[in-house]
Amino acid sequence: MQDQITPDDAFGGPDAGDGAYALDTVAIDAILESVEAGDQSRLIELLAPLHSADIADVLEQISGAEREALLGLWGTEFDGDVLSELDENLRADLIETLPADVMSSALKDLESDDVVDLVEDLEQLQQTRVLDALEQADRVVVEQSLQYPEESAGRLMQRELVMAPAHWTVGDAIDHLRSENDLPYRFYVVVIVDPKMQPIGKVALSDLMSSPRDTMLATIMDEHFHVIPVTQTQEDVAYAFNQYHMVSAPVVDEEGRLVGVITIDDAMLVLDEEAEEDLRLLNGVGDESLTDSVLDTTRQRFPWLGVNLITAVLASVVISQFSDTIEAIVALAVLMPIVASMGGNAGTQTLTVAVRALATKDLTASNAMRVIRREVMVGLLNGLVFAVIIGVVGVVWFGSAMLGVVLGLAMIANLLIAGMAGILIPITLTKLKIDPALASGAFVTTVTDVVGFFAFLGLAAVMLT
Repeated sequence: MQDQITPDDAFGGPDAGDGAYALDTVAIDAILESVEAGDQSRLIELLAPLHSADIADVLEQISGAEREALLGLWGTEFDGDVLSELDENLRADLIETLPADVMSSALKDLESDDVVDLVEDLEQLQQTRVLDALEQADRVVVEQSLQYPEESAGRLMQRELVMAPAHWTVGDAIDHLRSENDLPYRFYVVVIVDPKMQPIGKVALSDLMSSPRDTMLATIMDEHFHVIPVTQTQEDVAYAFNQYHMVSAPVVDEEGRLVGVITIDDAMLVLDEEAEEDLRLLNGVGDESLTDSVLDTTRQRFPWLGVNLITAVLASVVISQFSDTIEAIVALAVLMPIVASMGGNAGTQTLTVAVRALATKDLTASNAMRVIRREVMVGLLNGLVFAVIIGVVGVVWFGSAMLGVVLGLAMIANLLIAGMAGILIPITLTKLKIDPALASGAFVTTVTDVVGFFAFLGLAAVMLT
């Protein structure tokens, strides 16, 4: 008789650590077998130990037909947190197909900021479908958050929070927490407010629990705390959390009244998204994922390939101006890609550091000149070292000392220009209010290719013919 797979077998055993189970092919196969057999209790048993992020991974890795069958069998047991973890495009497809009762059940336990995150990127019809599945009070809260600008603190914050007046005692606050049935899923501080609902301090839970019951909150509250304006960009919010090591921060409206709170998990998610976006843009990849169709992926990549084609044509135009020199000295055709390639790599190195430094506000007007000088010196020193190396290669390979000199001088020129372009181009684009991650790569590639070919072939035309 075939051995039965238990949840512990499929997901790494009970010692996998803190409820985090290793998701592997065996686990996915076991889930699909339960779906194929129509065994709901078995499916629920297998999914129960999984984190919502792991379940999202399962849904993203299986086929559309398998996914539809799994969701149909899972029914109202579907975990709403899975929606928050799914790829955006797949999430939209699921929201369109989930039955109304499943949708309502899934959204019931989500906090307001998670629902806003689900809704804001959906089409109008899908937004309406999600909002219709919410209870009236929750719908009003979500619709209010959607009135704030995109990628602002108002969209990022959650409305669920814990606050108390300054005249309460520690005992009053603890009794309130114990009697409240609708506390946030996680919170770290009690926000102290005045009669106008303006935050005037905060009390950490550790201070609350370690103080005598008759202690006034006003005496243990921290009056030095960071307040987030509701219209502040989410990038600035994430920067503040990272810069000031915050775990939560109150959000206030234009009148300074408390309207929500942002916690560190949401801020770190923004930092992660911004870093991923920069990485994608630097490599000419749009907001695509493995679940996108062939046509969608092609459409997103096409513009950047077109830009690359233009830069390649410009480099070819430069090469064509020295066709006679290349015909006379065939070695040039062999060696010229080396100079351009080295310049391109050096420019990309500098560009990557510059774009991240701009995003994290480490590169500012106050230190820009120092950083520019540093990158120029790095380009010059690398150019000198590699000039010697490639010059020797040119001499040994083709037996021409002058060819080695030309190759070395071109290497110095291109690595120097690459360092300058890699730092100056993103700084300039930032001043022009253009995302440096979006456009810098194309400009830097053009500069290093054109300068590399022009320097090498131009020097060769002067010194070798």
